[in-house]
Parts: sequence; C-alpha cells; structure tokens
Amino acid sequence: MAKFHLPTSLEEKANHYVPILRAIDFAEIARRSQGIPDFGFLASQRLRYCHLSEKTRTLIGHAPTLLVALQQACKWASIEDSNLKNWIERHDDHVRFCSSLAGTKGLLHLEHSQWLQNIFPIYIVQQFAGPDWAPATIAFEARYTPSPACHSSWPNTRFLSGQDASWIDVPISLLSLPNRAKEKVLSLQDDQAGPSGHDIIAALKLMLPSYLDQGLPALAEVAEMAGASARSLQRKLAYAGMTYSDLLDTIRFENASKLLRDTDSKIIEIAFSSGYADPAHFTRAFRRISGVTPREFRAQSRPE
Repeated sequence: MAKFHLPTSLEEKANHYVPILRAIDFAEIARRSQGIPDFGFLASQRLRYCHLSEKTRTLIGHAPTLLVALQQACKWASIEDSNLKNWIERHDDHVRFCSSLAGTKGLLHLEHSQWLQNIFPIYIVQQFAGPDWAPATIAFEARYTPSPACHSSWPNTRFLSGQDASWIDVPISLLSLPNRAKEKVLSLQDDQAGPSGHDIIAALKLMLPSYLDQGLPALAEVAEMAGASARSLQRKLAYAGMTYSDLLDTIRFENASKLLRDTDSKIIEIAFSSGYADPAHFTRAFRRISGVTPREFRAQSRPE
C-alpha cells in the first residue's frame, strides 16, 4: 500500500477517500502478483448499500420514487468521488444509468473501478425493486472479459465492454416504484437543538396532506408547525437534497399515487384533491417524479 502512496490501514478508515488512479494501479498489481482473477468483481461482491456515504443514503432514503433517487445520484455524484459523473439516458423501454471518471479515458484496467461504478446504482435500484433485482445488462468502458465466477453470480445478465461509458439498464416500468428501504433514514445532521431533519420531514409528510385541497401553508407557518425556525427547516431540507417546493411536490405525488392505486377516482378529481391547479399541470409534475403519466401509473399498479 505504501508503495502506491495509499493509507496502510484502510479497514480502519473505511469512510475516507483515496486517490482512485492509485487505487486502480494497486488493484491491478495485487491481481497479478496474487493471481486473483477478476479483482473488480470480487471487490464489488464485498460492497453493500451501507457503504455509500451517509449523505447519499439520506438523499436516496427521502426520494419518493426510483427515478428521483437515480436523479439524486446523478446530481450528487461528487459526494462519492470528486471525479465521478453520473447521468441517465432514455432508450425505448429502459433507461441507462451511466457513469464515467474524469481524466481516465484510455487508461488500462479501469474495469476495477467500473465494477464499483456499476454496483452502487444496482444497490440503489434494489432499494425500490427488491434485493433480488438484477439488470439485464452491465456495461463497461474498459475492455473486460468477466470470469466464470462473475457469470455464475449474474446468470441472467449480459456483459458488454468497450462502451462509451459504464452503465446498467433499468426498465422504465420500475422508475415509478416507491421507496421500500427497510432501514430508517439516518437523522439529518444539524448544529441546532430540536427535532432532527428526518423527524421533521416525516412529521410534515403526515401533517401536510390534509391541506392539499385547500392550499398549502407558507414555509414560515410550516416551520412553526414543526417546532423549528424557517431557516433551520430550510437547512434540514437542504441536507436531504430538498427545497420546501420539492417536499410539497413529494407530498402531492405520494397522495396522488395512493389514490391512483387504491381508488377508482377520476384523474381530474385526483389532480384537484392533490393540490394541482389543473390536470395538465398534474400530468407534467407526476411524470417528472415517476417517469410515467398518472394513467400509465394506474395501469402498471393494477396488472391484469
């Protein structure tokens, strides 16, 4: 480790950052000298959702749908790696969650890091689709041939190499899935006494739906309801990757999606009862969060 100017006690510093290019060089030398096949794959097998940063898990935990969670992972990619860029591409009936590392184009042995780039979005999708979900395709920028052990672990997944970016594919039908994470969202850090950000957001999600059809309160009034100052509430929301407007959008969406799933109410009735000015506004806002229209969402929620 010291030869590559890496910390010699990484197990004690699991939450710290290391220079990615030096880590890639170390992984390749270790693979060769120790005869370890498919080092990146083996490393990915040891990682879990909990190894994402606390900030990222908080953002994902407050995402109302898988689409919003993936968008947050794109927006805040630098939390995990300052060189990392994530983006989403739409292709027919699926989207690609893509990633690349700045300054690595053309370098060798990038499959080690690209396994990590691909495994974490898989774990994010599993927070919504269930722990057994696997992508139909995992793609690498690197020229990479998966080992037999890799194919055995991912029997129904196709592997591609030499792509313009690393990516996994996610069916569009999954993007509207609600968050099913079992672990409690970590309390949002704040330097002031009072309720945690998680407690406040959870409380507001219980209180505010009753105001949807009569006009939602202003930020200052809502902060008073939550027992916090307006400034403190804004900080707690910001740590969760939200503004007050985002929180209202989430509450409207969750109310509307429940009505679409559980009732036969007309779309226009659901729009007004969820606080939207008109059905067109409702459709645009709903699709922005879920990736599908309210009508499509209802059809997906009620398979024949």
